[in-house]
Amino acid sequence: MAAAVASCTAARAFHGGKAAMQPHSVSRQFASTPAWRRPHRLSCSASTSGTGSTWYEPNSASPDDLLQLLRERRQAAAAGSSSQQQQDQSPQAQQQQQQPQQQQQQQQTRLGTVHLVGTGPGDPSLLTLKAVRLMQTADVVMYDRLVSEDILSMVHPGALLVYVGKQRGFHTRSQEQIHELLGLFAQQGATVLRLKGGDPYVFGRGGEEVQYLEQRGVCVRVVPGITAASGISAELGVPLTHRGLATSVRFLTGHARDGGEGDLDSTLAACADPHTTLVIYMGLGTLPGLTQQLSDSGLSLDTPAVAVERGTTPEQRAVYATLGELQAQVAAASLTSPTLIVIGQVVSLAPGWRRFQETGQSLDVPGASSGAFDAGATASSGGSSWAEEAQRLTQQLR
Repeated sequence: MAAAVASCTAARAFHGGKAAMQPHSVSRQFASTPAWRRPHRLSCSASTSGTGSTWYEPNSASPDDLLQLLRERRQAAAAGSSSQQQQDQSPQAQQQQQQPQQQQQQQQTRLGTVHLVGTGPGDPSLLTLKAVRLMQTADVVMYDRLVSEDILSMVHPGALLVYVGKQRGFHTRSQEQIHELLGLFAQQGATVLRLKGGDPYVFGRGGEEVQYLEQRGVCVRVVPGITAASGISAELGVPLTHRGLATSVRFLTGHARDGGEGDLDSTLAACADPHTTLVIYMGLGTLPGLTQQLSDSGLSLDTPAVAVERGTTPEQRAVYATLGELQAQVAAASLTSPTLIVIGQVVSLAPGWRRFQETGQSLDVPGASSGAFDAGATASSGGSSWAEEAQRLTQQLR
């Protein structure tokens, strides 16, 4: 069991190594926290790819290992809580709070609830209040690659954190294995939080997870998040619709499932409308083909476009160009995933586009030109941490 878990961050890794999570001990952050309340995360191992990227892979902890860890955490928490109560209460009060063994067994077999929670485009301050409240009460948190450390710091320290992130060519667990873990944790009566970047129902495979759980009688609830299209376009100053320029907006995925390339091509052909704003998720790797398909379907190569890497975070970078030049400019700037692409006349309304037109410089880094970007610096003007802010909000909402 010790090989399956350790106090290190088994989290996301990005291309180029510039945002790869580094393993670190949690003992500094929780030095004064009782052991049973400290978070457990999957242990991780590092390896370097031929491109210089650093990858952190969770060790192969089986579902049985994870369930055993959950039981151990609960037992330790119960023992710690009971010990504290015995110190604070009279013997009569302790006796009144004891439950019959049969009732305890019924509670142990009761199905838990799974919450699919969207964490927004990246900036922790864009989380919903409901998401923050749930992060303070969950027993288990299964989180994706795009969930930042700032957001994870808001999770209750007694929760079990399990990284299940995926990116193109590198999956820590298959979608089917994620389904299985969600169901197994719920069968143990746990409150499970499935943290997803953006919104669970916008290219987040949330519908598949809901179907799997409902078919097995598990109660599942969905908490929406601000999808990247809304959050990033607002950050850039790009209205998704605008009178006289765009009367509709379409969200597309540039990542087709195996055998689904034909469906993607036909969808793109139907979207080549100069009065429609196109927002393409996961389109970085297929941008040349997307551009060609849109052009062949009648969309002008002079259409304004922007590609945004890690939007709404301090690492945000945006590349402005016409549709015909976007691929070359993206390659020159070495943008990496996650990158959102927005194509349409509304892009011309962004301050970044105007700077591009005036200077000819396509790469726009917030703060370098306008000094306007300050998301993620601190949780509040008082300089408190995101964990402290989450606790404060939760107390106020009780």
